[in-house]
Amino acid sequence: MKTAAPPPASDEELLSMNVDRSTVSGIRRMLMWCRRLLTCWFDGHEDAALVVDRDSKQLDQIRTIPFFAMHLAVLAVFLVGWSPVAVATAVFLYGVRMFAITGFYHRYFSHRSFRTTRGMQFVFAVLGASAAERGPLWWAANHRVHHAHSDQPADVHSPRQHGLWWSHMGWFLAHNQLATQLPRIKDFARYPELHFLNRYDVLVPTILGVSVFFFGEWLGSTYPSLGTNGWQMFIWGFVISTVVLWHGTCTINSLSHVFGSRRYETSDDSRNNLWLALITMGEGWHNNHHKYPSATRQGFLWWEIDMTYYFLRGLQACGLIWGIRPVPAWVLNQPSSKQADGSADSDKIAV
Repeated sequence: MKTAAPPPASDEELLSMNVDRSTVSGIRRMLMWCRRLLTCWFDGHEDAALVVDRDSKQLDQIRTIPFFAMHLAVLAVFLVGWSPVAVATAVFLYGVRMFAITGFYHRYFSHRSFRTTRGMQFVFAVLGASAAERGPLWWAANHRVHHAHSDQPADVHSPRQHGLWWSHMGWFLAHNQLATQLPRIKDFARYPELHFLNRYDVLVPTILGVSVFFFGEWLGSTYPSLGTNGWQMFIWGFVISTVVLWHGTCTINSLSHVFGSRRYETSDDSRNNLWLALITMGEGWHNNHHKYPSATRQGFLWWEIDMTYYFLRGLQACGLIWGIRPVPAWVLNQPSSKQADGSADSDKIAV
């Protein structure tokens, strides 16, 4: 017996089928875009593919979303309020992570001004990564380029060459700065654990942000008298602390090449600035640093406050690091008349 053919679909049914297909296709495209978005945020290897054929000052519209979102999230402080414990957490995490950047990312990975074990090296890299300033290999490689070409056309964050705004933060938001310059950091690029942190550079900050939120929730339920909660702790302890940390670090690329005094007539515009030294735990003695980058200490004179150096001396006393490089006497005692030759800058790259 022959079965009857199904009746032809009505115009309404055909329209519904087309709409369903269009909806499914749209959802699929959206999911693919979200996957690419998350991949670009969490997988640093995706960055290298984005660098090709890009204008040197074209901002990356995907990788920069979290950066601008963090700045907007600061406004949430008007919704969550404040409490002494939340503000104290923000100050604490600012200090710890600023020390991690200045002591580990800068003075260890960039300049190798002291020595440590492989295990402590990894701990230092994790602490530095928590500042959300990319991975240790990316950070150190870029800094070595800066010293090799300070305030010359190849220096991507030179105020003299590119202006104050670009030297402060525009440069690291650009497409051509996304990939890690591995030839500049071969000495540390041989460690797979550092490659992992460098590739998934968003992982540690994400864990920190989530941890801060749940810490606030725990405090709010266990000690309600503190007047805090998860969102308040997240905004103060992670968002505000991180944004202030970013701009504090960036002042050394921008403001310390514009404002301050010059003890040494180096071949660049580096300057010493007490106020920048205070907010960056010693990095503001930038002219000193550019004169002799190999030294662990950047505040060369006794009154030049260098908190990072003091903490590193403490780690050395505990046996966690060793081989701190001093400032040579010939640098400290060099007369002004012998400081004029910029070509005599010591250890230009200093590794």
